[in-house]
Amino acid sequence: MKSLLLSFLTCFAVTAVFAYDPLKLPEAVLTTPLDLTVQDAKRDRALPIRVYLPATTQAAPVVLFSHGLGGSCQNNPYLGKHWSARGYAVVFVQHPGSDESVWKGQGPARIPMAMKQAANVQNFILRAADIPAVLDQLTRWNADEAHSLRGKLDLARVGMSGHSFGAVTTQAVSGQTMPIGSSLTDPRIKAAVMMSPSVPAAGNTERAFGSVTMPWLLMTGTKDVARIGAMTIGGDLDSRLGVYPALPPGDKYELVLHSAEHGAFGERSLPGEGNQRNPNHHRVILALSTAFWDAFLKGDAEAKAWLNGEGPHSVMEKDDKWQRK
Repeated sequence: MKSLLLSFLTCFAVTAVFAYDPLKLPEAVLTTPLDLTVQDAKRDRALPIRVYLPATTQAAPVVLFSHGLGGSCQNNPYLGKHWSARGYAVVFVQHPGSDESVWKGQGPARIPMAMKQAANVQNFILRAADIPAVLDQLTRWNADEAHSLRGKLDLARVGMSGHSFGAVTTQAVSGQTMPIGSSLTDPRIKAAVMMSPSVPAAGNTERAFGSVTMPWLLMTGTKDVARIGAMTIGGDLDSRLGVYPALPPGDKYELVLHSAEHGAFGERSLPGEGNQRNPNHHRVILALSTAFWDAFLKGDAEAKAWLNGEGPHSVMEKDDKWQRK
């Protein structure tokens, strides 16, 4: 009798945990993304953004995304579509100076050098300052009765994310300590997802990440190597895997996708990548990131239980690695 009762309770517990599904999408039709420009008058800098809004009349939590070197605000639409369908206002930020303008119009032989030159400290500083500038403008638009974003943004619940150079940007504004001991953290950000993170090129890694207090989710792959800009923004696997051990305990997570290359987090393979793309990688990325946002931006207890339990392993493949502390 006890054995039957234990079996029933175990089955009920598993069913209760997996009643939460971060991949399930509502039937509501997605809205067309809005393309806007943030004018940062203080720096005389124009920042294109693309906004994916959920199909709701209520103010939605906001998730920002910072593209990698040579990218744009039009990158990674699979993230924007899924996250917005799950109830988030997703804002993709474009960073002039390290965006697609670096390589557009260049001959093939000149592109690698142009990209390397753009992976510099000056552009890193510009990128880090772009995020509060965008949040400031979103706040103004959210209060502007004449603007299309009026009342659509819950700016008390903001998440930050990015890939590669965008991951480094995310680290900077989400809790990383700079080599000189200064901070670029924006207190409006409540949780962060880094795809292809990196340890700093200079300074002590433990000092850089030892004081991070907000929830962080790190994502990388066993073949996640950047072929351009590695010396400046990090690019080898040791750099990717060096961030998690330096983080203090408390809602810190790391995913390592088996055989995932640097381009696995985007829509297409990058130059020099030869492996066939694994379609399950995007499925895992969407599931884990969505559960993370639900847990730490929406305060969803079921999402956090899924994330801290066997949920991640239900979507991962056997050679993928997952850990938390």
